[in-house]
Amino acid sequence: MGLAFRLLADGGEDTGIWHQIFNFDNYGELLGLVQNSLYAGVLLGLVGGLAGVFVIMRDLPFAVHGISELSFAGASAALLLGVNIVAGSIAGSLIAATAIGILGVRARDRNSVIGIIMPFGLGLGVLFLSLYKGRAANKFGILTGQIIAVDTPQMAWLIGTSVVVLLALALAWKPLTFASADPEVAAARGVPVRGLSLAFMLVLGLAVALCVQIVGALLVLALLVTPAAAAARITASPVLLPVLSVVFALCAMEGGILLALGSTIPISPYVTTLAFVIYLGCRLVEARRTRQVPPTALGSPRDHERTHT
Repeated sequence: MGLAFRLLADGGEDTGIWHQIFNFDNYGELLGLVQNSLYAGVLLGLVGGLAGVFVIMRDLPFAVHGISELSFAGASAALLLGVNIVAGSIAGSLIAATAIGILGVRARDRNSVIGIIMPFGLGLGVLFLSLYKGRAANKFGILTGQIIAVDTPQMAWLIGTSVVVLLALALAWKPLTFASADPEVAAARGVPVRGLSLAFMLVLGLAVALCVQIVGALLVLALLVTPAAAAARITASPVLLPVLSVVFALCAMEGGILLALGSTIPISPYVTTLAFVIYLGCRLVEARRTRQVPPTALGSPRDHERTHT
């Protein structure tokens, strides 16, 4: 339940279904209570936008989903045992990322490994949550996110893990881009393609664990796939692509937080909807550009005939 709605409910007013979902009467006061959430949104926008570029380049959306399931299992186990949920989520993500990176060298093998890990992780997570007898909101938050509840200790974990991910991406950006775009040529020129692949899977595991804490295990793709996929629709520039991906991820995250703040609905539907709208907008821009390209630039049948007469 959103903070704004709780304030409204305390006042005993009944203003209809719309105001039961949205109420921005005390919005200014509520903004001061979610500073950690807004900072966390910036971190996740950076991490999700940058890591997402390589998720798209290396065709790893399915891997993101697989890692998120074991991250969900790790967080659920931590909740059951009463230990740090972020640490449990990170441990689950790293285990999954390591297994996928080592066993799934080829794309076909990787998909098989992910297909095995996903139901296993989901089953473990459901088992741990069923054994947990605490607050139902804690269970729900692991699945759908709980950005409003980011406290100072959790924020410290998010900052530390984000710094590790961003530093790793900065150090490996150039060779990882080369290995992602043309692995065979990169290997021929001495780039450690397999080592970079495993290293990126571990970085991806950390990024997934971060996103699971905020948007939940079910909808983590909205941060690690959709913004980068949207950016790839309108640019192929190696500079502009990551910039737009980060901007789109930040818009989805911060916009989702600001909307969820005055709502009874969890943050994840807002983040996923905003990300999807951005993606649709980029598809429309791409389609418009394609229609504006002169037929001669694309090569018409008549031009083809003239070149062979």
